[in-house]
Amino acid sequence: MPEAPSAKTALLACGGTAFAPGAHREALEFIEHVTANAGKVQRRVLAEILSQNAPAEYLRRYGVSGSADAVDAFRRLVPLVTYEGLQPDILRIANGDTSPILSGKPISEFLTSSGTSGGERKLMPTIADELDRRSLLYSLQMPVMSQSVPGLDKGKAMYLLFVKAESRTPGGLVARPVLTSYYRSRQFLERPLDPYTEYTSPNEAILCVDSYQSMYAQLLCGLVHRADVLRVGAVFASGFLRAIRFLEKHWPRLCRDVRTGALDPEITDRGVRDAVGRVLRADPALADEIEAECGRASWEGIIRRLWPRTKYIDVIVTGAMSQYIPTLEFYGGGLPLACTMYASSECYFGLNLNPMRKPSEVAYTLIPTMCYFEFLPLHSSKNGSKLAEPSHGDLVGLVDVKLGHDYELVVTTYSGLYRYRVGDVLRVAGFKNEAPMFEFIRRRNVALSIDSDKTDETELHAAVSGAVQHLAPFGASLVEYTSYADAATIPGHYVLFWELRVGSTAVPASVFEDCCLSVEEALNSVYRQCRVCDKSVGPLEIRVVSEGTFDKLMDYAISRGASINQYKAPRCVRPGPVVDLLDARVQAKYLSPKCPKWSPGNKQWNAGGREVLSNGGDAGLI
Repeated sequence: MPEAPSAKTALLACGGTAFAPGAHREALEFIEHVTANAGKVQRRVLAEILSQNAPAEYLRRYGVSGSADAVDAFRRLVPLVTYEGLQPDILRIANGDTSPILSGKPISEFLTSSGTSGGERKLMPTIADELDRRSLLYSLQMPVMSQSVPGLDKGKAMYLLFVKAESRTPGGLVARPVLTSYYRSRQFLERPLDPYTEYTSPNEAILCVDSYQSMYAQLLCGLVHRADVLRVGAVFASGFLRAIRFLEKHWPRLCRDVRTGALDPEITDRGVRDAVGRVLRADPALADEIEAECGRASWEGIIRRLWPRTKYIDVIVTGAMSQYIPTLEFYGGGLPLACTMYASSECYFGLNLNPMRKPSEVAYTLIPTMCYFEFLPLHSSKNGSKLAEPSHGDLVGLVDVKLGHDYELVVTTYSGLYRYRVGDVLRVAGFKNEAPMFEFIRRRNVALSIDSDKTDETELHAAVSGAVQHLAPFGASLVEYTSYADAATIPGHYVLFWELRVGSTAVPASVFEDCCLSVEEALNSVYRQCRVCDKSVGPLEIRVVSEGTFDKLMDYAISRGASINQYKAPRCVRPGPVVDLLDARVQAKYLSPKCPKWSPGNKQWNAGGREVLSNGGDAGLI
């Protein structure tokens, strides 16, 4: 077998200052090799993880650490685990315990996951080496994309990238989202010149924590470089559409800046002003072009019209983000939607090796060097797919999954997560050599999601149960309810359909508005941050439906084959016939009158793992 190109070689090949003709070839050879030998690579990765983390207390608990047959012992003895199972160890690290608890290498920081645990963000420990692994996966994107779209080195990318504020744990470790960690890293900020990844946004604008100033500056720079832009995008579809909405609102001011060559005085960040000043020049002709396009009655196809050389939109539109596809197609005017990478706070996983396929056909190939992958099979039942009773004895390896079958992803990482249930449900859609390609099906137990928020049925039910108490003084009560994530507006928002048993006294509109706000106040801090700070989720809406609506919903389900004995009203529905049925019977609509409480403050973490303000108030994790 020929010598494998190493991950380091591939990374260097894709990041050289002079992009050599063979650089893409070397990166593609790396992908070819590790997928063709996925089983062997995975065994080596597991052995490396166990060797590196041999001092870890966690492994010693299960008799794995230091054993001659560590790999076999790991497979026999180490159990499946969720975040709740690891939380006591994570909190020890957060509170300053520097002994090797989970990892043999020092924990460099915590990554705050957008997933929730008990309604709050998770703290994911990571080590410095992980930045190199993330950089490797980023470095493989353009070699893969260039196979489908030639000439991407002949212009710029308008990718809208953002950071969020950081926290510190009591032990002094930084806690921040994974993308903030990467954008602030040496690997990103000191990246070599590369014509394939030349961004219109200056680093100073990306690193500005004021979301308004960051968005304004990045869009302005994108407009200044209008003629050079070959691709546009953001990480998530929701974020990119938020930028379009921002542009709809502020384009006259942006045009004024282009026309005069002077940056709006509301942009006060000195680093941002200096960076934008290096590219902004008075250009009345360009301002006229932008004004002509933005001033049209319809914004259909605005992306293609403003950036006419654009070849595709790079955003994640799988999972919950798929609800934004119609809106992206409207603004994109037929531009392809490319999903390039599959990653999470726990670990970066893989790539879409066919990035120009339509969103319904997106499948991600897991790169075997990133971590050790295992899969918990899902079994079909009359009620649909459900997870098998979780046991590490049920797990199958990366090369042992079966085409068409569904699995929950389980990972063992270099940073010290062992047989960790990520919560993503995947379906095997094909293979790249030995390595499977997976469709992302859904998040386990997530009912509603608009942006980075994730609300499960239990949390939603508790919030609704609390809110309906506002109806009691009027003799009204809740008969049944369901919900859906309405992405037809920008930003999207949660909608609750309520069927009520009314009393003798009419319920004022203000009381229903109080119910909306009460639900929002009871949802997790990630949701509330999206509402208050990020503005990525709109006000929650209650739609009151007529008496008997949920009987009609049951009749519809039974007509489609549901069992009358096993039927129960769904707590979450998707746009389509069911929402149409509900909407046809809406009698009144109410919106939350204001934002729920959420305070960023100067964040620290207390011994219970919750975030506290500098004045001692409890802010919840972000």
